[in-house]
Amino acid sequence: MKLLHASLSLISLLLILPSIFAASSTKDFDFFYFVQQWPGSYCNTQKSCCFPTSGKPAADFGIHGLWPNYEDGTYPSNCDNTKPFDSSSISDLISSMEKSWPTLACPSGSGEAFWEHEWEKHGTCSESVIDQHEYFQTALNLKQKTDLLGALTKAGINPDGKSYSLENIRDSIKESTGFTPWIQCNRDGSGNSQLYQVYLCVDRSGSSLVECPVFPHGKCGDEIEFPSF
Repeated sequence: MKLLHASLSLISLLLILPSIFAASSTKDFDFFYFVQQWPGSYCNTQKSCCFPTSGKPAADFGIHGLWPNYEDGTYPSNCDNTKPFDSSSISDLISSMEKSWPTLACPSGSGEAFWEHEWEKHGTCSESVIDQHEYFQTALNLKQKTDLLGALTKAGINPDGKSYSLENIRDSIKESTGFTPWIQCNRDGSGNSQLYQVYLCVDRSGSSLVECPVFPHGKCGDEIEFPSF
């Protein structure tokens, strides 16, 4: 009888071990995508946009997110529902986030719903490395470090509604940051392809840019517009 119980216990353990390992592995990742979006290209689509309650954001790239990713192109998400977004834990960052990580979704909001979504979908998957405050602080630091608009305007690429070479856009950001970006395009209300988002890759610690081991899917034309905002 004792042998039977021991056998059953071993079988039960073997059955639950895969689920335990699967649960823990979902929190692991290889690198981050740091994604910034151009507000002019968010707002001039057929969907349009709503400015946050704090007012119209500056004409600058805003943070979209800091996303843990695997080198095979897949990514973990919603990794820990026991660690919900807590605005009190980032109260010292709110002013900077309103400027650098503004919401443009409708209806108009403070940004907290946007930040909550980013933390719960993506940030919880980086808890093995950085906590909630560090997650948002890391993204703010990376925005300051990369200065995409400065890199583009220095190369004569301005948000003036004109078309620019995709290669020149990519090269100017690489020259400034030292690493190859991935450019995502969308279409304005008239169907013209335009500069929408810029992806750069960051190591697991969130402190250093790295070359991307894999890029997302999608393609821009050879010439794309850079709309005003």
